[in-house]
Amino acid sequence: MNTSLQTRLFAAITAIGGYVPQNRRTNNDLEKVCDTSNEWIIKRTGIKERRILEEDLATSDMAVRAILNMVQAYNKDLQDIDALIVATSTPDMLMPATANIIAEKLGLKSVWAFDMNAACSGFLYALDMGASLIETKRYQNVLVVGADNISTYVNEQDRSTNILFGDGAGVVWLEASLEGGIMDAYLRSNGSGREFLNIEAGGSLYPLDKELMSSERRYLRQDGKAVFKQAVQSMSDACLHVLEKNNLTIDDVSWLVPHQANQRIIDAVGRSINIAEGKTLSNIEYLGNTIAATIPLCIWENIKRMKTGDLVMLTAFGAGFSWGASLLRWMA
Repeated sequence: MNTSLQTRLFAAITAIGGYVPQNRRTNNDLEKVCDTSNEWIIKRTGIKERRILEEDLATSDMAVRAILNMVQAYNKDLQDIDALIVATSTPDMLMPATANIIAEKLGLKSVWAFDMNAACSGFLYALDMGASLIETKRYQNVLVVGADNISTYVNEQDRSTNILFGDGAGVVWLEASLEGGIMDAYLRSNGSGREFLNIEAGGSLYPLDKELMSSERRYLRQDGKAVFKQAVQSMSDACLHVLEKNNLTIDDVSWLVPHQANQRIIDAVGRSINIAEGKTLSNIEYLGNTIAATIPLCIWENIKRMKTGDLVMLTAFGAGFSWGASLLRWMA
């Protein structure tokens, strides 16, 4: 008998929360500012509307509201939190980390808090890091947040990006379990996609000045065709890799939760890995692409469909390029 399998410590999701802004940017709104149409957007992306954060708020505000939503729903105590990991590409400021700002807003006086930036793959990267903290027993209660105020960086006249992106935040609470939780992950990046998906201005290479503030470099830019092809291939390969490594097949998977980049990408990944119809979860129709928040928000909105013991596959692809897949046994 293999006793190592019996005594393995898992990081399990024991609570989940989410927040999306009230303001909506519909396809009809976009028809008024650029050359597009509701029918064209739906056909190309599957999106009808996306949420937009108010101008006087920031990423940390959404994250705090998502965390408070979770705490209330699951009767959790904020003071139990040991570590706070925030996956975001849109920090409140370059320093300090947005996680530090969130900690202060929540009244956490002594917590390990830091940011991770892997763009749309950020939540999976942060989830794997959080799981490692639990598995090593160094921390007992870890929050993993995916939050992005990406509308700040979208040119409303650019139909290659304005049709896709919206704002939001999702969060999960990780604790140790002997029964199940995060089983495995396969995460990769290579840097080959830098030119196809980026926000150039604002870093040390292109510091913001008056010229850059009025240039296209301050906005999110994307080569849709290049990203589409690579996203489908990378997410599909990552899912199959994790399944094979764990001696599982796609039929064993109860739910696939893909990054909500584009409904056509979601559908193509589903076909590529041959998952049964109805097992792929999506909320892109009314939230759009919320970057690091898409996966936790999608789980949060479909929580009633998941049952204890369900095998759940998460997969994402983002700027970098970065990509990966995670496999977990649902315990919440």
